[in-house]
Amino acid sequence: MSLSSIKGMNDILPQDIHLWHFFESTAKECLKQFGYQEMRTPILEHTEVFVRGIGQVTDIVEKEMYSFNDSLNGENLTLRPEGTAAAVRSVIQNNLLYDGGKKLWYIGPMFRHERPQRGRYRQFHQLGIESLGFISPQADIELIVLATSLFEKLGINSKLVLHLNSLGNIDERMQHRQALVTYFEQNIDLLDEDSLKRLKTNPLRILDSKNPKMQDMIEKAPNIGDFLLQESLEHFNNIKQLLDSLAIKYIVNPRLVRGLDYYNRTVFEWITDELGAQGTVCGGGRYDPLIELMGGKASPAVGLAMGIERILELIKLTNFVNTPTLDAYIVHQQSILTAFKVAQELRQYNLNILQHTNPDNIEQSLKAQMKKANNSKAKFAIILTNEAQNIIQCKNLANGESKNFSTEQISQIAQYIKEVK
Repeated sequence: MSLSSIKGMNDILPQDIHLWHFFESTAKECLKQFGYQEMRTPILEHTEVFVRGIGQVTDIVEKEMYSFNDSLNGENLTLRPEGTAAAVRSVIQNNLLYDGGKKLWYIGPMFRHERPQRGRYRQFHQLGIESLGFISPQADIELIVLATSLFEKLGINSKLVLHLNSLGNIDERMQHRQALVTYFEQNIDLLDEDSLKRLKTNPLRILDSKNPKMQDMIEKAPNIGDFLLQESLEHFNNIKQLLDSLAIKYIVNPRLVRGLDYYNRTVFEWITDELGAQGTVCGGGRYDPLIELMGGKASPAVGLAMGIERILELIKLTNFVNTPTLDAYIVHQQSILTAFKVAQELRQYNLNILQHTNPDNIEQSLKAQMKKANNSKAKFAIILTNEAQNIIQCKNLANGESKNFSTEQISQIAQYIKEVK
């Protein structure tokens, strides 16, 4: 019986890895330009980190976390389902805010026990960006500008729409929550099973339901905007005015909520209509209460996280990234040492060279090696068959044209290959 991967936990194969490299290198360069610093946290945390940080009555904590008791020391541990709570734990533990605000980012796998579907997996990868210690709307705007800049560099900005909302402060949210409970109780016959559960635990999440039978009723539910007082309204209006001045398009979506308890005031999502049901590609917002909630000194914060798998799906649709190709495949029937030397010398000119390796230590025919060269999708075959005459044949595999060089003309070979590129 052959072994297979766990459902919803996928291999990243060679034909796709260039997309991951493109995303990672582009993101790192963009974050560097904005002055954000990388941090890394463990994949395993104490379960309490997420229970306290995410919220006891969220879907993630109630039914999606991979948690277990460590038999060696009796601790309850969890594979991280999201990055913000773990990052905040690290910031508090290591006193990173003692000398002022910090702008941090991280990247890595997250784990949730969900029903696998396109763009939604049990092991998935996120890029998280956190701006800690800054109360000004400028911090909110900077994250939105940063993400917009990254999406432009990735070639997917035209496929995304920014949705924006404000959840207000805790008192405003509680008033809105009570109004929602009253309204949904009056329409209880229209609620589905999930919404009935959320009515008692997190009624705000009912607004995020995708059940088509509930949409008309949800549209008429109390609006958080009607409960915002002057300070929250000024914060939100400042953000909208700055976005308008920066010509960043957005939609104010009064039904936009986030699935985690720690958000307040600004929340935002970038949504696409090209990935089916999994339309949210990036989301975040302000979470001023979280640091104190997790045992640190009260400090404002705002952050976002983007699903890398979903972004890569969009990149594939744009054809923005070319599949990397080999510059040359070395075919040889005489000295293996010469083949190694030629390959290494060509690599000194920043060329990608694949050297033919004989299977089972049995020399293959020229025809068999040329077949391998063509299948490799290399641009050229470097053919070493006239070693006695010091001749290297350079064959363009696209049009069949060949040109001969001497073994002393490696730099000319490299230049020839680059000119054809």
